[in-house]
Amino acid sequence: MATQDTLLSEQSLFPHPDGAALSLQLPWYRSVWLSSVTGLALEIDGTPIDASKLRLEHRGESYRLDEIAEQSEVLWFLQDRPRLVVELDEPIADGSEHSIHLVADLRLPYMQIKPGSETEPGLYVPNHVDVTRTLVASEAVEAATRPYFEASAADALGEFAEPRESDPFKLGLTLYSATAEFAAGWYDFDSLLARVAELGIGPGIEIVASQMVPTYPAVSDEFVTRWRSAFDKYGFDASSFGANLDMGRNRSRDMSLDEEFEFTETLLQSARKLDFPLVRIQSAKPELLRRILPIAERLDLKLGYEIHAPLGPNAEPIVKVREVFEEFDSPLLGFVADFSSTMHSMAPTLLRSVKKRGLDDAAVEKLQEIWRTDVPMRERQQAFIAYLEGRGINPGILGSLAHLSFNMQGRVDVREWSDIMPQILHVHAKFYDIDENGDEPAIDYRAITEEFVRGGFSGYMSSEWEGHAFADLGEVDPLVLVQRQHALIRRSMREVQALA
Repeated sequence: MATQDTLLSEQSLFPHPDGAALSLQLPWYRSVWLSSVTGLALEIDGTPIDASKLRLEHRGESYRLDEIAEQSEVLWFLQDRPRLVVELDEPIADGSEHSIHLVADLRLPYMQIKPGSETEPGLYVPNHVDVTRTLVASEAVEAATRPYFEASAADALGEFAEPRESDPFKLGLTLYSATAEFAAGWYDFDSLLARVAELGIGPGIEIVASQMVPTYPAVSDEFVTRWRSAFDKYGFDASSFGANLDMGRNRSRDMSLDEEFEFTETLLQSARKLDFPLVRIQSAKPELLRRILPIAERLDLKLGYEIHAPLGPNAEPIVKVREVFEEFDSPLLGFVADFSSTMHSMAPTLLRSVKKRGLDDAAVEKLQEIWRTDVPMRERQQAFIAYLEGRGINPGILGSLAHLSFNMQGRVDVREWSDIMPQILHVHAKFYDIDENGDEPAIDYRAITEEFVRGGFSGYMSSEWEGHAFADLGEVDPLVLVQRQHALIRRSMREVQALA
């Protein structure tokens, strides 16, 4: 099941002295705060359970559902498994089978739709998850095991399997590419880095801090030790530290400027402890930059504002950021280019996913038709929702995909990257699939690579497989796909060099 919909596994149901307990996997691809859970509703064997009979046990504490909203300092780390305890008249028996219907609602604290204030909450992207499963209660806790994946794609990649000194820029990956596998517990931090090394797909390693750091936003001394030990062992380079700004962690209001600064400063300190040279930032507010730039200078950190779909380098919000950067005139400020901005078609993995959720061929074709129009993302989203409702189709069957289908995939001309090339510090080489010809079916890597080779880019292209948002867990090995994408990028840049 795609990461954003995962709540229950085959081993989620346990007998409990009070009745029953359900082990929950976070239904998102980044860690969130417990306050981000805005709703939980449960039925067991067709019987609704009153909210007063439910409590959430997490990190040694127990919370009634009406207490969760206040837990803005309690992290639900991606690999945590809090338990939803259910009070029943009699405990369920070990080995008994039950129908479980669980509904969860999240408010994603870093994905702001409309800002609030220090006294009022903003509007944030929701994630609605509705799961029905038949589960067998078991007192045993089984460790997650990763199924066998092919050892490597390198043998089939020929001359493009390995880097050359003449290659114009370096390759790497963000560990975000293995989001679903990490979230499911198939890897811990150490075994994930070991797999990356086994496949030879470094040397650049990027992380999303909210996903990989159990004590986010700070890093513990223990994590620093594990990090440096692995990097020494495998010869990796730290490339980019992804920093979110969780403006909505407090359910009742947005962060104040002081809180934004303190949160961001903690992230910068964490990046420095892990030897990163670059932090991907989420805010370019002048009043925040003015306060964090001296910190970045002291820590010798560059700050890259991400240009992500549906926006491109010349979109109005990005032009405003460019103007702010021009005013500050700091060599530490630049951009992270995400290739989701410059797609020529919708990802086949997404189209397969919406079909699995119940859209027919006509609706899928309409989705693509609306996506190709030249109107703002939100208008396209609203137009598609109106189309579905006009046909009597509940948009809720798509969950967060009704929003992400347009927000995650932009259709800007690839030539726009050249307009800001000197300011591009790092690249998210976004991709969703590699076809039988070794190409990305929705992103023209040959055209993009030409812009970056001729523009003189010399930083890291960091592979970012985001198919986990749409593909089923275990459907593919994303790290082998990264190998294949590296071959695609090497082929593309060497073709450009040959024509120079």
